[in-house]
Amino acid sequence: MRISVNVDGVTYADEVEPRLLLVHYLRERLSKTGTVIGCDTGNCGACTVHLDGHSVKSCQMFAVQANGHEVTTVEGLARDGKLHPVQEAFRDNHALQCGFCTPGMIMQAIDLLADEPDPDDETVRKGLEGNLCRCTGYQNIVRAVQDAAHHMRPGAGPRLEQHTDEDITAKQPVGGE
Repeated sequence: MRISVNVDGVTYADEVEPRLLLVHYLRERLSKTGTVIGCDTGNCGACTVHLDGHSVKSCQMFAVQANGHEVTTVEGLARDGKLHPVQEAFRDNHALQCGFCTPGMIMQAIDLLADEPDPDDETVRKGLEGNLCRCTGYQNIVRAVQDAAHHMRPGAGPRLEQHTDEDITAKQPVGGE
């Protein structure tokens, strides 16, 4: 089946099997390896990306379901070599250990902050419920999300992901099969 999907500001047109999961399309076809394969059941959240500005678990979605939509991966967050405020906050607050869950946590945190620009501890923990971390006690993750909230303008969330036309024309899309 032929799909056209905008990933991190670049439109890709590819022929895909209808059963190909979005996570596999991103990793294997587009080399977006920051999107991690964790459990393949949607329980861990490591594969979280944004679809039209909202978090989804890419192991629970077929690539054909992303046809005509915008997907943002963790690789698409940085601008002009500068990390997204949530990425900076995770680094600055030591909100990771092995780093396996970090991309999904960051993507979910951005979505949370779009809806809750000044979350308390309980709101952060509830907002990250579907993302698991085996290494931390979550306290530094909660602290990082709250730190990012203080460094972001209210409601900025997914709007920070949008690329300008200049960004898009500066990149070359990967050819389809």
